[in-house]
Amino acid sequence: MTATTSSDLQLGRLRHRTLGMLAAGQILGGLGTGAALSVGALAASDLAGESWSGMAATMSTLGAALLAVPLARLADRRGRRISLSTAALIAAAGLGLCIVGITVGQVLLLFLGLAAAGAATAAALQSRFAATDLAEPATRGRDLSLVVWSTTIGSVIGPNLAEPGARFGQALGLPGLAGVFVIAVIAQLLASASYAAFLRPDPLLVSRELRLGLVTETPSTDGEVELEPAGRPGLVRLAIVAVALSHATMVALMAMTPVHLVQGGATLSVVGLTLSLHIAGMFALSPVFGILSDRLGRIPTILIGQALLLGAALVTALGAGMHEAVMTGLILLGLGWSASTVAGSALLSDAAPAADRVRLQGRSDMTMNFAGAAGGALAGPILALIGYHGLALALLIPVAVVTAGCLAGLRRVAAGR
Repeated sequence: MTATTSSDLQLGRLRHRTLGMLAAGQILGGLGTGAALSVGALAASDLAGESWSGMAATMSTLGAALLAVPLARLADRRGRRISLSTAALIAAAGLGLCIVGITVGQVLLLFLGLAAAGAATAAALQSRFAATDLAEPATRGRDLSLVVWSTTIGSVIGPNLAEPGARFGQALGLPGLAGVFVIAVIAQLLASASYAAFLRPDPLLVSRELRLGLVTETPSTDGEVELEPAGRPGLVRLAIVAVALSHATMVALMAMTPVHLVQGGATLSVVGLTLSLHIAGMFALSPVFGILSDRLGRIPTILIGQALLLGAALVTALGAGMHEAVMTGLILLGLGWSASTVAGSALLSDAAPAADRVRLQGRSDMTMNFAGAAGGALAGPILALIGYHGLALALLIPVAVVTAGCLAGLRRVAAGR
């Protein structure tokens, strides 16, 4: 009994230490990329013209999608420590290439650098799954959501480093915008060193050594956990689709909102406040949704997320001409994304067979980023064709698809399939 208690205490301490390290890495990574991506569009506009400014976010998203699976495979072979530290190094190298591109005036180098910098996003997404490696099934959603929540700090502070970064760059004899990327490089190098030095012992390797999670735990409709040794393929597919389509919905509406607001006469301060509140909705309440997913169940929490996305679409469509309504809709959009992403990610970790869990997590991250890139790319033509209110109403389609999948998933769980 004493040995068992001691072992449990040690595992509990390791869980808390791992969560703290992952959160610190998220803050550093988010600080760097938040600062860099906030000026990436400006740098692209300066180098190639305003029509190319949207490519900054697109290249970063595509880079994250392409790197998700290789980084997951690296984690599967060598552990989370090696994978996350490597991702941060790749991001630092990419951000360094951005500095070169801005300095020599080559937009192609900037875009290639931003694609490599997408490794930071891939690392952030993998970190939320790393939080579940040692988690107990009953707290898996909460632990995952705490790492997601830590992204708030870097995401909020990062964009505000644009002006200090410009002064820093000028002091170094670089173009002003390059200074922000210098800060981002430093942050990524610190994140890489922190992962390499302090993410010990590796949570994924410890989980395998202790044979944790070798039996798949799947939450039932009432939040109770059921054991499934071979995984639940249907729920794995549902989790991947729910996260991907929720992300595409969020990106599509969020990306076009600044354009709509400016065209409607809103000031830049209104645009900034709207996006800040949206980002707060995405991350600040993620622990609430993590706890809900543990207590109510993963699928019911995803349905809550879809209800919030539905509200976001209707509020922005009906109030497209009112800045306050659009702001409210963007807050609901962030909350819906948060609930769906946290619960969907927890469902994937629950339902995937242990032998394939890390690989499927990487596939989910890849699908999520490709869906986001597609959502952002399609949003522009849809906005031009049927307007902002039409774009908002069009987003009811992916919400309906995820909702239908969740209802089918509830029936599948109830039937034990």
